Parts: sequence; structure tokens; C-alpha cells
Amino acid sequence: MAFYQHESAIVDDGAQIGDDSRVWHFVHVCGGAKIGKGVSLGQNVFIGNKVKIGDKCKIQNNVSIYDNVNLEEGVFCGPSMVFTNVYNPRSLIERKDEYRDTLVKRGATLGANCTIVCGVTIGEHAFVGAGAVVNKDVPAYAMVVGVPGKQIGWMSEYGEKLDLPFTGEGEAVCQHTQERYVLANNLVKKVN
Repeated sequence: MAFYQHESAIVDDGAQIGDDSRVWHFVHVCGGAKIGKGVSLGQNVFIGNKVKIGDKCKIQNNVSIYDNVNLEEGVFCGPSMVFTNVYNPRSLIERKDEYRDTLVKRGATLGANCTIVCGVTIGEHAFVGAGAVVNKDVPAYAMVVGVPGKQIGWMSEYGEKLDLPFTGEGEAVCQHTQERYVLANNLVKKVN
């Protein structure tokens, strides 16, 4: 085994887990899951069959990642945050053929206890605050908070709030890395 698995964890046959990953206490990884290198699965995490997790993701305690969720490289899932995969679930109605795809792009942060309603895309390096409920797509570098989630600003790749207007045009520098970001057409891009 090229990854660490705590003795209380269950990894079903067929699951793919990359080198240097860590599977901690009471984790269950289903057989169809594909997990990259250097991933940390905290205590009491569940990973469904039709789940892809990129390299270097950190999944904190008590997170369930259900079928049709795809996390790109370097995604952070805070403690007890929630994914869904059916928009209008009922116990008495079978809706497995109605699963909606959820994509969380490279470097995004999903804060503790936030909820990601199925069918959305979270952009690269976006930052979803603790307790937020996201029910629509989030642009790259956007900072979203509240219920329902509302964009209130922009974040650098380092995780610092950028001094940019919410809409329009502008430029900002990450105070920690000195990398430059440009806002144009209501979207932010790193330019160096």
C-alpha cells in the first residue's frame, strides 16, 4: 500500500487511492472512487462510488462526498460541510437517475458547515465561507457567504481578500505574494 489507512477505515475493493494519501479513523471509501495523490481524508469521511478527488485535496472530519461530485486538485473541504446529489429528494421516490453533477475546481475552499447544492460549479480558487449555502455557480476567485450564498468580494490564490470592486474593472495585488489580479467583465484573473 502506497497510502496510509487507519485500521478502523474501510476501503472497498476497486477503490483507487494515490500515493502518500491518508485515510483516517472511521472513513469509508466505496469501490468506484478515484482519489489522487497526497489526499487527506479526515475522521468519519464517506466517499461514494462515482466520486473523483484530485491530488492534494484536504477533506476534513465528517464530510460525505456523494456520487457525481468531482473535486479537482487542491480543494479544501472544511469540517462537516455538505454535498448533495439530488435536488428534490424523497425517501419513497427513487431518483438515482436524476443525480446532478457538482464540480469544484482547482484550489477552491469550502468552509466548515457550508452546503453545496448539487448541479453547481465552484470556480478555481473560489472561497465559500463557513455556513454558506451555495445554490448557483461561483466564479473563479469569488468569495461567497450567507444563506443563500452571495458573492461579497474576491480572493487571491493565497487566500487573502483582494482590494477589488465587486463588479466592473480594477486591479489588485495579493499583499502576501505580490501577485497581480485583474477584474474585467466581472471576472478575476491572475496576470503573473
